Amino acid sequence: MGLAGVRIVLVEPAGPLNVGAIARVMKNFGLKHLVLVNPQCDPLSEEAMRMAVHAKEILESAVLVPTLPAALHGCVRAIATTGRDNDWGLALEQPRTALPWLIEETGQPSALVFGREDRGLSNEELIYAQRFVRIPTSPEYTSLNLATSVGICCYELAQNTAPIETPTINETELAPLDFVEAYYQELESLLLKIGYLYPHTAISRMEKFRQLYNRAYLQTHEIGMLRGILRQVEWAINNQRNS
Repeated sequence: MGLAGVRIVLVEPAGPLNVGAIARVMKNFGLKHLVLVNPQCDPLSEEAMRMAVHAKEILESAVLVPTLPAALHGCVRAIATTGRDNDWGLALEQPRTALPWLIEETGQPSALVFGREDRGLSNEELIYAQRFVRIPTSPEYTSLNLATSVGICCYELAQNTAPIETPTINETELAPLDFVEAYYQELESLLLKIGYLYPHTAISRMEKFRQLYNRAYLQTHEIGMLRGILRQVEWAINNQRNS
């Protein structure tokens, strides 16, 4: 699908000028699919339309969704942008290195996710991505404008179309992210039920599971196998209680 399969996802954008400028830079580099997660501004406002110039159709066709998982529905790959370090042991890559992975031919959509203008993406939102990029900037002033960040990444996507080396897997079988998310929900429910997780620590513990599985590039049949195990465990627990 190449560039045509890449979604630019903005989480809670607050500035209509930014949204309009992003539509314009997307059209500059051949990207068309804009998804807005719970936008805090009107993407069809006069300000946004004025900044979009000749890319108004991207604003008009933008998809509005309430949550990040909804924005990633149907995608098999997602890269999140972040400006801060993490303690997960996950590498923060440069756009030029990581972004070509989104446009390798899988036959399924992919997503590049950007956070809020003032605070970026939360840890809870970052865990929906498999890889992470940070745009290198001068240490004297590291903060980048949202539209500028999107513009840099769109340029890199358009210029770097050759595939990069990734783990040897059957890329056409990568599990859709919403299918993986359903597995996480089942896993969390079961682990709470058996007492491995506690409600007050479940979010942080599940982050660790997500990180582990994201590194594995799970395929559809593997998720099916893992969900089958959960259902069998659930059956065994219920059967033991009834016996």
